Amino acid sequence: MKLSYPGINPEISAWKGQEIFDFQEDLLAKVDGRLSEKWFYTHMKSANASLPRIDVLNMLSKYAGYGNWDDFRFKNSKTPALNQPMFSARKSNRIFIIIPGTLILIVIMLLALYKLTNTQNYRFNFIDANTMERIVNNNIRVELLQPGESPVTYRSDKDGIVVIKTNESKIKMIIHAPYYLPDTLQRILKKFNRNEEVRLRADDYALMIHYFSQSDVKAWQNRREQLDKMLSDDAMIYQVADQKLGTGMELLNKQEFIDKLTMPSSGLKQIEVLDSKYENGRIAILRFKVKSNR
Repeated sequence: MKLSYPGINPEISAWKGQEIFDFQEDLLAKVDGRLSEKWFYTHMKSANASLPRIDVLNMLSKYAGYGNWDDFRFKNSKTPALNQPMFSARKSNRIFIIIPGTLILIVIMLLALYKLTNTQNYRFNFIDANTMERIVNNNIRVELLQPGESPVTYRSDKDGIVVIKTNESKIKMIIHAPYYLPDTLQRILKKFNRNEEVRLRADDYALMIHYFSQSDVKAWQNRREQLDKMLSDDAMIYQVADQKLGTGMELLNKQEFIDKLTMPSSGLKQIEVLDSKYENGRIAILRFKVKSNR
């Protein structure tokens, strides 16, 4: 319009009768388009926010020097309309990835913090079930059984105490102690009382063998008969290597062990029984070592 009518008011909303008429004529001449005065007042001189029909938008775009409405919108938008859905989709995808990822990270951190704060040291003391006295021995061995994993072995200190560090509320373990029968037990742990007591039953046969090795053999025949009753016929008896005495590992059968234990010159003195296993009430496997006096 300013090309055809240089003095026209630049504010379209301020146009009146003659100016509107001139615009209708110029539109008709340049793009063969027609607009009523009523349409002009509805869309140009009011606060109506709705867009006109697409054919009118195409006509006005051609009048302004563009191919059509899409061409006008493409060349006058900072973000092309066709790109807006793609941008929104990418933004939405990032939201769907970031939010769940953040939640998962928070859950993992909370679980790690929970395990860290709930991991405690539990002290296990072992009591003789008959005498109710503490067992003080640094050879007590505890195998902690864990589902789907190999057992973890803990050993006692010089005071016979085994310390287990765990965040579990319930554990299962196998206890091995010299001169006491192996025992498998489950224990529910108490967070506010981390001192546990476990009662063990004495291994009477192992104690007798230890006693025989320390005492003088007088009634040797009677002692041989006692050993014969305690040991299984096919018992496997291991003398564990001792570097101080210069002895190696030795495997003895039942008769060899009885002979050595009842002969004064055998050298099997001060026997320390390490562990034993039973079958049908008799010792089937025995591991021992000879104490050194050096």
